[in-house]
Amino acid sequence: MTARMDRRFAALKNEGRPALVTYFMGGDPDFETSLAIMKALPAAGSDVIELGMPFSDPMADGPSIQAAGLRALKGGQTLVRTLDLAREFRKADPDTPIVMMGYYNPIYIYGVDRFVADALEAGVDGLIVVDLPPEMDDELCLPAGKAGLNFVRLATPTTDDRRLPTVLKNTSGFVYYVSMNGITGSALPDPSLVAGAVARIKGHTALPVCVGFGVKTAEHARLIGASADGVVVGTALINRVAGSLTPDGKASDDTVEAVASLVRELAEGVRASRAVAAE
Repeated sequence: MTARMDRRFAALKNEGRPALVTYFMGGDPDFETSLAIMKALPAAGSDVIELGMPFSDPMADGPSIQAAGLRALKGGQTLVRTLDLAREFRKADPDTPIVMMGYYNPIYIYGVDRFVADALEAGVDGLIVVDLPPEMDDELCLPAGKAGLNFVRLATPTTDDRRLPTVLKNTSGFVYYVSMNGITGSALPDPSLVAGAVARIKGHTALPVCVGFGVKTAEHARLIGASADGVVVGTALINRVAGSLTPDGKASDDTVEAVASLVRELAEGVRASRAVAAE
């Protein structure tokens, strides 16, 4: 399964542009709507999909993604149903990489071996588990990697050159550079500082480096994409979902298109990013 991720980044490298990596919350605001959103992402320009696993105590997430997770849980979303989303999506799309992103607790309760097997069967390519540091690689990272799942690790501005080799040791697929300290949904960081950080990380690994936190517009995507191998967008898409809901929190006729239209704009920004790098 890891080959799907490698193929996608290799193809994008040949195109000379970074990836657009889009995050949405599985089950927000309900299963069918979130599946429709997932299916709409590649056609709108998403290259890699991050599928959020809702959790009741998401410590690294800002208010928007916390609210999305709570909407999903209220709607009956479970880890089983999140795997079902990937499985249903994969029936019609054999190529777009899927990375499940969330916290370890639901996976631990589900059972690591069972989860890894079911994720592979559902067509998942990788995992981002934000509360498992490298010191706990035996818990999930190593079993997942051995089975054929990428394990994507986060690096931050405080991950110095002494720490990076530890962080990167068992990382595969890509490196997710969290471009600022804090929670999701923060302001855009200085693109020049991001460029320096990406270059520093690339001094330690041949993996693609994707940058997230704070990207909300096509112009943001263009600026960050000038130095990164991928641009990650999450909160802005979650906000589009939230803004489209009816007063009682249900999906509207506009929900899927609200997300897809922003992804199309972001994709244009990503595709224009190399012009920034050449200036």
